[in-house]
Amino acid sequence: MIHKIEPHKYYPEFRNQEPKPSDYLLLFDGEKVYLPSHTENSDVTDTSAGAGISEHSQVYLPTFEEVHGLLGIRQPMERFFLDCEYLFSIDDRAFFRKTTEDAGALMLPEEDLYASGMFRNFEPEYLAFAGITATQINRFRLDRKFCGRCGHPTVPSTTERACICPECGQIEYPKISPAVIIAIVDTERDKILLTRYAGGSYRHWALVAGFVEVGETFKGAARREIMEEVGLKVSDLVYYKSQPWSFSDSAMIGFFAKLEGDPSITLQESELGEAVWFSREDVPDLPSTISVGQEMITLFKNGGDPFCKR
Repeated sequence: MIHKIEPHKYYPEFRNQEPKPSDYLLLFDGEKVYLPSHTENSDVTDTSAGAGISEHSQVYLPTFEEVHGLLGIRQPMERFFLDCEYLFSIDDRAFFRKTTEDAGALMLPEEDLYASGMFRNFEPEYLAFAGITATQINRFRLDRKFCGRCGHPTVPSTTERACICPECGQIEYPKISPAVIIAIVDTERDKILLTRYAGGSYRHWALVAGFVEVGETFKGAARREIMEEVGLKVSDLVYYKSQPWSFSDSAMIGFFAKLEGDPSITLQESELGEAVWFSREDVPDLPSTISVGQEMITLFKNGGDPFCKR
């Protein structure tokens, strides 16, 4: 999964820390991040590059020193360090955020600007996790420029990761929405239910999933989402794992569930385009296992789920 970066260690705690030239810089233009590329002198197709990158190019997370040189910034490094936000550290390397607005309306090459989806296929994986986590914090800062209560401009807190309204005192924290994702297993027929979304850019097979409503438990949300999306009843909800999922500002809570009763599907067409029961040998291969849902599907395929009778 994308957050499993061992042997590297992630340090999310808030710090008032000054950058160094060797620290990583996530430079944002709105919601897009600056990822420079370099040409690979190799005939091997580069699999770390995302959509739109040629087979001999590799994009990477740059350091302050690299950004300063690549963009030909004339101001001294000490001034370029100003108006940067410390994000987190991985091992002994710090990661910072800066915007083109903070950098004096700095113009970035359009071909080097990428949306957050780039980090689904980014390598190495620990920097993919760093990149998508940084984009979640950047999105929080963009969405909380003004107070949701009184409309006054907010200011960053100096003691925690938050935005404070100096007018009414409202404090806003990063958006983290809990969501459940469920692998429904028909134990009598030894099959798993896979779905495809009705819309959106992700077209691979997935699991039933949805956000937790106010006042719900995680298991209650799982049962409700299953009934809403596919009209099925389940029992024996077994917790699997949780995962931060910065692509949608979520925290995913994974369950395996046993089908109870009739396997006939009633599809919620506003949410899903397909829902199909697959036997273990017919479960399709997935493009990756960066998400807890993909890992659960692969686990069932390989006979590692809690309901496997092998």
